[in-house]
Amino acid sequence: MGKKDREERVQERETFYQKRQRTQFKNKAIAIGILAGIVAVLGISSYNFYELSSQVTPKGEPPGSGPLGGIHIHAGLLTLIYGQQFDYSSTAYQIKSPYIGFQKGNGETIHAMAKNVTMGFLFNSLRIGLDDKCFTFPDSRAFCTNANYTLKFYVNHHEVPDLKNYVFKDQDRILISFGNENETQINAQLARLDGFQLIT
Repeated sequence: MGKKDREERVQERETFYQKRQRTQFKNKAIAIGILAGIVAVLGISSYNFYELSSQVTPKGEPPGSGPLGGIHIHAGLLTLIYGQQFDYSSTAYQIKSPYIGFQKGNGETIHAMAKNVTMGFLFNSLRIGLDDKCFTFPDSRAFCTNANYTLKFYVNHHEVPDLKNYVFKDQDRILISFGNENETQINAQLARLDGFQLIT
């Protein structure tokens, strides 16, 4: 075997070795990319599962409530922001607490399954802020009483200062209205609420 043949064989071995190294590096890079993708998917899935499960029921039972399943009563709720109805029928607001909430894809009937559960507990379970001045969506958009618009509450046609501690009675009609409506417009909103067919 001549010197030239030996040099060619050494060159072939080096070329083969370099190709193998490149292939191994490429395979490792692909494997790391796939693994990173799997970890990302698992992380996102775990977060989504945690978020969904944490929304199913508020921690603990409502303070001072009766036993779960002790009653099953209903009230109608209409929430209007600048005259537009807020939709509680979406899955984001359905059955978030076994004590009080919306069911069956309906966003107009509140179901209470225990005594002494407040409207404040309902809104906490929906992750909606509600006090005597502000109605705050889960995305932090807030509608608060100011010089031009007011947040108003009505129970069975009577204006009340706040709903947070209110415990509804069977067949109550509850209106939350934010805007600058006059008395005629409020009466029309109350008539609309009276027309709700409550589901059981």
